[in-house]
Amino acid sequence: MNERTALVTGANKGIGKCIAQLLAAEGLTVYVGSRDPGRGQRAVEEIGAGARLLVLDVTDPDAVAQAAARMDRLDVLVNNAGISPSLAPPTDTGVEEYRRTYETNVFGVVAVTNAFLPALRRSPSPRIVNISSGTASLTWSTTPNPQFTPGSGAAAYRSSKAALNALTVLYAQTLAEDGFKVNALAPGLRATDLNPRAAAAGGDPAEAAQGALRLALLPDDGPTGGFFSWDGTPVPW
Repeated sequence: MNERTALVTGANKGIGKCIAQLLAAEGLTVYVGSRDPGRGQRAVEEIGAGARLLVLDVTDPDAVAQAAARMDRLDVLVNNAGISPSLAPPTDTGVEEYRRTYETNVFGVVAVTNAFLPALRRSPSPRIVNISSGTASLTWSTTPNPQFTPGSGAAAYRSSKAALNALTVLYAQTLAEDGFKVNALAPGLRATDLNPRAAAAGGDPAEAAQGALRLALLPDDGPTGGFFSWDGTPVPW
């Protein structure tokens, strides 16, 4: 019997929901993290067997603490919740937009990860997957790249994901001796409501979710502290 458990934040829609579906199909009990109870419950019903609702706003410290208190053991944490308020360049992005974006994309990841560490430490093979972005790659941002042109905007979002990449490395190094595998995923541009550019894209969110599933179920000799594309190829930092 598969007794593994997983938590996916922001899992009531988009890539997060697809990740939750794939994990449930693997036999894991999957907690569908959702700020909105109604949307979360609908996602749970659509995912079906193995899915459980966990009302969770990653920007609310009390909500995070209450959610973590409900979890005795956790095998997989997927930090998927993220926002992209605008596609503005840094010269047109106010400080408040940076604060709002970092609150979810960076501080929320730290809050959730630290709160659920006790439960993750009870797992024989703890895995953490941080959903990042290829646009956070400083290498790709300063060299020709077919996915986007340098200086193409979304300064708050892209810089927040670059910060998330740094945290991924730091968590991986800190937790390596405890058997953790901590990695970041670049899901590619997908048809989600993250921002207008994503909404207009034709990429299938389920395809990106396959990459997250791979990192969530890594064997004990798998990589840690890495940045990978949805297809498994390494992404330069």
